[in-house]
Amino acid sequence: MRGRAILAATVALSLAVSAVCFAQNAPDGVKTMRVGDNVVFVDAHGMTLYTFDRDSNGESACNGQCTKFWPPLHAGADAHDMGPWTVITRKDGSRQWAYEGKPLYTFVRDKAPGDAKGDNFGPKGTHIWHVAKAG
Repeated sequence: MRGRAILAATVALSLAVSAVCFAQNAPDGVKTMRVGDNVVFVDAHGMTLYTFDRDSNGESACNGQCTKFWPPLHAGADAHDMGPWTVITRKDGSRQWAYEGKPLYTFVRDKAPGDAKGDNFGPKGTHIWHVAKAG
């Protein structure tokens, strides 16, 4: 029994340390948070960040009306690439953060920090939006 408790504590500590490491190398304001069974990225307000399956090659496929529901994670004029964190230029010329080449978004239906209503969301039962997991 004691061995299992030590193992569980070690696993929990490892997850916490890896989440902190991801957050330390993240853009200003981006942190990690436990949402359900996952450690996910959140913006400066604690709102869950998402990826979109239709994005590819570091390019956003969510433009126009799509951004009213899925606002891009804005990257300022002085933002620059930092390891797995990259800045992409959107079709409208604005700049957006991406993690491992996947542009990041929030979801308008998330009303409080830790909400993840957009996870596995998509039209007609598709699952094309996902929480951005740390690691």
